[in-house]
Amino acid sequence: MKSKVIVIKPAYNAEKTLEKTFRDIPKDIAAEVILGDDCSSDRTVEIARRLGIRVLKTPRNLGYGGNQKMLYKEALARGADIVVMAHPDWQYDATKIPELIAPIAAGQKDLMMGSRLLGGGKRGAFAGGMPFYKLISNRFLTLVENLTFHLGLSEYHTGFRAFSRRLLETVPFERNSDDFVFDTEVLAETAAAGLAAGEIAVPCRYFAEASEINFWRSSIYGLQTLAVCLKYLAGKRRYRR
Repeated sequence: MKSKVIVIKPAYNAEKTLEKTFRDIPKDIAAEVILGDDCSSDRTVEIARRLGIRVLKTPRNLGYGGNQKMLYKEALARGADIVVMAHPDWQYDATKIPELIAPIAAGQKDLMMGSRLLGGGKRGAFAGGMPFYKLISNRFLTLVENLTFHLGLSEYHTGFRAFSRRLLETVPFERNSDDFVFDTEVLAETAAAGLAAGEIAVPCRYFAEASEINFWRSSIYGLQTLAVCLKYLAGKRRYRR
């Protein structure tokens, strides 16, 4: 049977890039596209509705993680077998969705990541314009996370991911942070549940209109990620005892 694929887009002030990202989504693959608007002050909702995207609006600014929680619950309620999370900032190549979801549809993986660091070369993260400090911190955090979670990924911090229904019904994502570290917590829960993860290489684009958290927020996110790793390791030790 063909899997029902729903693409979700957690959005905040994405009017400049939303349409480009939407146009790249293979419409023969995605049964539906759902945008979660986290109280944008621009034309994000207006553009989404004009494009025929289903729109959910948060009652207040919930944050990146809070927005995702709303979207995953909605996608599951609408019968999704596979949920693709793709940022609406056109930083990732959404035409790669068929390749991203193929291992999940085949029953081989429960989580697939679109990695900006896999393979490198002309289409890698640094060539795509990723700030050098972000590249270094990304590689450092990924090393720590691989030593902690053992998922064998080249990048843990991509905004282009796909999940099986089984994963979303297994991990307690509703308990996670409403902030950016939500993504790291889902990966920790995936590892704890023994679910299989994989990745494909995706080209990335960095440009003025692409969403980007500043150095201060990036630093906080890095510390929060390390805290998740410590919590995970402490939990494993308690479990062994």
